[in-house]
Parts: sequence; C-alpha cells; structure tokens
Amino acid sequence: ALSDKRSVQNRSPTCKIKKTLNILYVLFTMCILCILFSGVSIRLAGSGATQCSGRVEIYYNNIWGTVYGDGWDLNEAEVVCRQLNCGTAIQAPLSSYRSPGAYQIWLYNLACSGSESSLTQCHYTGWGMYNNNNNYYNYYYYYDAGVICSDLIRLTGSGSTRCSGRVEVYHNNSWGTVCDDGWDLNDAAVVCRQLNCGSALEVPQSAQFGAGTGQICLDNVGCSGNESSLIECNGSGFGTYSCGNHHDADVICSGKKAFRLAGSGLTRCSGRVEIYYNNIWGTVCDDYWDLKDAQVVCRQINCGTALEAPRSALFGAGTGQIWLDNVGCSGNESSLIECKYNQFGTNNCGHQQDAGVICSGTGQIWLDNVTCSGGESSPTECQHSGFGTNNCGHGQDAGVICSGEKITYYQVVCRQLNCGSALGVPRSAHFGAGTGQIWLDHVTCSGSEGSLTQCQHGGFGTNNCVHNQDAGVICSDLIRLVGSGSTRCSGRVEIFHNNSWGTVCDDNWDLNDAQVVCRELNCGTALGAPPFAQFGAGTGQIWLDNVTCSGNENSLTECQAKDERKLQSVPIRLTGSGLTRCSGRVEVFYNNIWGTVCDNGWDVNDAQVVCRQLNCGTALQALPSAYFGAGTGQIWFSYMTCSGNENSLTECQHSGFGTNNCGHQQDAGVFCSGVRKTLDHPQNVKNGNYSYFIASSYISLGKSFCL
Repeated sequence: ALSDKRSVQNRSPTCKIKKTLNILYVLFTMCILCILFSGVSIRLAGSGATQCSGRVEIYYNNIWGTVYGDGWDLNEAEVVCRQLNCGTAIQAPLSSYRSPGAYQIWLYNLACSGSESSLTQCHYTGWGMYNNNNNYYNYYYYYDAGVICSDLIRLTGSGSTRCSGRVEVYHNNSWGTVCDDGWDLNDAAVVCRQLNCGSALEVPQSAQFGAGTGQICLDNVGCSGNESSLIECNGSGFGTYSCGNHHDADVICSGKKAFRLAGSGLTRCSGRVEIYYNNIWGTVCDDYWDLKDAQVVCRQINCGTALEAPRSALFGAGTGQIWLDNVGCSGNESSLIECKYNQFGTNNCGHQQDAGVICSGTGQIWLDNVTCSGGESSPTECQHSGFGTNNCGHGQDAGVICSGEKITYYQVVCRQLNCGSALGVPRSAHFGAGTGQIWLDHVTCSGSEGSLTQCQHGGFGTNNCVHNQDAGVICSDLIRLVGSGSTRCSGRVEIFHNNSWGTVCDDNWDLNDAQVVCRELNCGTALGAPPFAQFGAGTGQIWLDNVTCSGNENSLTECQAKDERKLQSVPIRLTGSGLTRCSGRVEVFYNNIWGTVCDNGWDVNDAQVVCRQLNCGTALQALPSAYFGAGTGQIWFSYMTCSGNENSLTECQHSGFGTNNCGHQQDAGVFCSGVRKTLDHPQNVKNGNYSYFIASSYISLGKSFCL
C-alpha cells in the first residue's frame, strides 16, 4: 500500500512541476558555468585599430564590453594575441578614451601567466561587476586595456622569450618557420625591429630553440637591415625552400628595456638597479625586493649569482622616474620585465627606497692548477698552468678564509643599532666614502661590548686612514642568535618585532627551518636544530610557533607559522559613506584604536573572511580605493593574504600591525550578501517561492524544490 501511495505521489502534478523546476535550475546553473569559464568572443576596436592592435573588447550576453586595465601588462596582452592568432604581444597600452558603443566592463584585475589560450582562463576579480548604467566606477573607462600584436611574426620554441626564439611567420592560416640559409644579423635586425625588441644581438644556428614542425615558409632571406617587415626582404618566395626544420632560423634581440647598475660605490656587478624605458633611465622601488629579484638582474647583466639584494638606496638615491614597484620574481626569469610588477611608472615610493644588487660577478678565469710552497708573496709567484689557461667553470672558483679582522667588531655595531647579527664586513668604503673627521682606527672588540666606544681603539681622531677605507657593516636586521654558549652561527633564535626581541617556539622545529635561519644569517648549512632551549631559555615574548619551512625560503618570515603576534582575533567593523550592516569600509580595533586596512592585494578571499567574521554571508565584492570613503588615523593592515577559510582577518598573512606604505585613499571595503539564501517577501512565503541573491540582484526561481 505504501508503494502504491508513493507511486501515486510521484505521478501527481505538483511533484512533476517540482522535479521540472529542479532540472531547470540545474541546467540554468550549468549554462552559467559554461558561459563563465569557456572561451568568449574577443575583438580589437577603437580609433586606429587593426586586426591585431586596438582596445580589447569581449562579447558576452549580447553586449560588447571592455577589460579594465588595472595590472594589465604583456602577459595578458600575450594571451589576447595568441587568442586572435596575431603572433606575439609587442605592447600592452591603456586607452585614454571611452568607447561610445561599449557600456560594460566585463573583466577586472586580470592576472595571466601568459601561457593561457583565452583571457577567461586567467585569474580575475569579477565578471561584469562594473557597469556604466549603474554609475559604478565610471572613470575606469579611461583605463581600457589594449594590445599591439606582432601580427604575422612571432618568436617561439624551447627556452624562448618575448625577444628571443625561433622565427615563425603566419601564412595561409598556419604558422611556419624560416630556413637559416644566409640568415645573418641584418635579417635578425628586421625581426627585432618588427617585434619592438631593440637590436639584434645574435643569430644562433641549427635550430638552437628547437626544430619547428610543419611548413617552412621562407628561405634564402636577404635583408639590408632597414626593412620594417621580414616580408619586405628578398627571398625564395613563400613555400620555396631547400632545407629541413633542423635549419630553422633563430634570433636573440636586446629587448626594448635596457638595464644598468649605477650609484655611489658601484662596480660592474653591484650598484643601484636602473631601467631604460621611454628614453629615460629610472630606478626600481625596493618594496618586496629580495634575492630572487636580484638573481634575475645578475643573470640579465651576466654577473653570476646574487649575493645580496640591498634596499633603502644603499648605492645612493637616484633621480627622476621610478619605473618598477612591487617586483615579484621566481628567480628563474631571464629578464626583470618577465617578473610580476606594477605597471611601468606606477609606485608609491621615493628614491630613498631605490633597490640595488650585489652579484658574484663573472669574467676571465686567470689561474688554474696553482701550486704554492706557502712562502710566496702573491699567487702569481706560484706554479700554475699559465694565465688564462684553464678547464674550469665559475662554479669552481677558489675561495679563502683568513684569520684577518674579526667580525666581533661589527657584531657590536649591529647590537648597538638593535639590528640582529653581523652578516658581512664590507670594506674600502663599500657604501660610499664619508667626509670630514675619521674618529676611530685599530678597533678591537671582544664582541660582548654594548657600544663601539667600549672597544679598544687607537684613540679618538688618531688614525692613518683616508675615507676610501671607511668601514661598513651588513646586519641581519630582524633575526639573531643569542644565549649561553652561542656564537655568530649557533644559538637561540630570536626575531625583532614591535621594538622588542622575542623567541621562536620549538614545536615542529627541524632542519628545514634551521636551514632558512642559517641562510638568512649567511652562516652556511644547518647542522642541527636543537630543541628544549639548549642555549638557555629566553625571556619576554614568544613571537612564532609551529614554524614550517620548505628550506628554500630566504627568510623565516616567509615560512608558514602560527604567529603569536596575532593569535587573538581583533574586533572589526564596517563603516563609511553608504554603508549597511554588511557593506562598508573595513576597520579593525587594535591597541585601543580603530584603524583601516590597505587595499594592496585586497581580493574576494580577504573579503570572504570579513563577511564570515561579521556573520554577513558570502563576499560579493572586494572594493578598493576607499569606495566607502577614506578613513582617518591608523592603517593597521596591508598586503592581506587570506585563503578565504580563516575565521578572522588576524589569522591571514599580512605585513604586520601598522606596517604599510599606504594612504587612506587605498582603504579597503567589502560588499557581503548578508545571507546566502532568503525566502521571498512574506506574501509569497505561503506559496514556497525561493530566491537567490547573486551579484547584487535577486533571481526568483518560483516554487521550492521537493525536499
């Protein structure tokens, strides 16, 4: 009987309608997902646009819309050029006009790696959030993204870059290679000019970037070097050739943006980093500047390995333009412009933050198989295989450790300045020659003194030096090793925060974590990671716990950890112009003061944590640029990095309380849903009507589902 009853219910008109609505809802959701994550139509438009250059527009929902240019660079442009089969991206310009036919901004805050086949495969903040009709962000139309593609030519292949690789041309709807018969620098110069890649440096032979496949389009190319396009040169004609792909032609161009090292105390492989762009030399800001960034510069200028990444205008402050800020390299790039960074010329720095590099250097290996008796006064007096005769690489460069001047002298300086441990002892006015009086000479310290004046010395003002012998020091800054029985490279780990030194708890502490500390202190390889306060128990604050490093980080602060500085959740609130309970400017209460959050790195994941903490449902938008008005007073957080699963903002990674380089015009805001699901108006509740709140609008789906 029960079975019959269920059978009758399943055949009832009400349940059939409910099942139909369920199916329609699923199909509707699938369609939305398909539209959002599949390729969409794309075109290049605007005044002076061609098939392969112009303002980027996307066709979606029967409307052509633009792409907002925030963060737009050659990586994103490369994807557009690939999607349109237009070769390589040459420029990623931003338009300064509004399209009368485009009322919608479809994509915002795009971030592409450059290898995607469609813009919709890149990361972006939102889809279609900003519309000219609802007066949200009208001014963003003045920053529409554009591209200039190479059109009929590109560089590709194994190990290729934007300005080096195997030459391919587009003909008869397919890409083909060029034979290297007669291929020379004149031919390469035309390719480099066509791709806006500076001068031709080299014409590698025998398919150095790998052999292509398919059609060989050109052979016996003969250019004078003055042509504007490869197809203007003499040759055998399209499709006429007498070679195989193992003879594909390659080029290596200089690239449009040149680099140099400058400043006080510079050498060929150390100095202030400067970039030549738009016919102007400019500097690089040191925000997030580290060894990985320096490694790219050292590689680019053929100066070996990065030893240091000096900040704070170590080689003197530059003048004029600051071209790059917030540089983020993996360390494997062949050029600094392949790294992530703000748009050229976009920064919030002064020249007192100019970045520098100190590279190991490269060059001639003069001596090999050196054999000395020990009595010689110079290595050149020893037996050797002859000047310049060797079978070595720079990975075998010889080194020496002398008893020489003890680092204890410099340890006192770092302690006196509250700057951790001494890492390096640069001499010969490494940081530039001073002027005026030389006060101390022949300084001898035990290392335990509290001040340099407590050490033995030759007497104030007594010296036989000149200023090109001025001493310098490089300290570890925020980390040190101390305790009973400690040395410069062994001891209790302490870090400096909030004007005080504190310890690190040994929960899960292992050799990987110790390796990072040894690297940070320039102390070689980690031999042990002793627990249980072997060097004595510290006092005061414990700053970090549950540190987990891979061992490859450059600083302990880059590792995962439970940060004792932010264990307690701090109160937060939403305020500002136009706020509601679940939308407004984000403020946090710390040290008895309400302060704001800077929008550097602010995204929907961060907003999600705020919405969860305030019990306000789901984050719909993460609003930058003081959307709800600029706050006043303290800015507590910057560079928030949340996964979106945290229960409180203080559980996310951030720059540290009060550490930022922002102004209140960058105050972050959120727009939360309030609740994930709501019933319709009370008069419809009896009928079971159900609504979802999606992207600032209600979508009514009619009757509820069968439950």
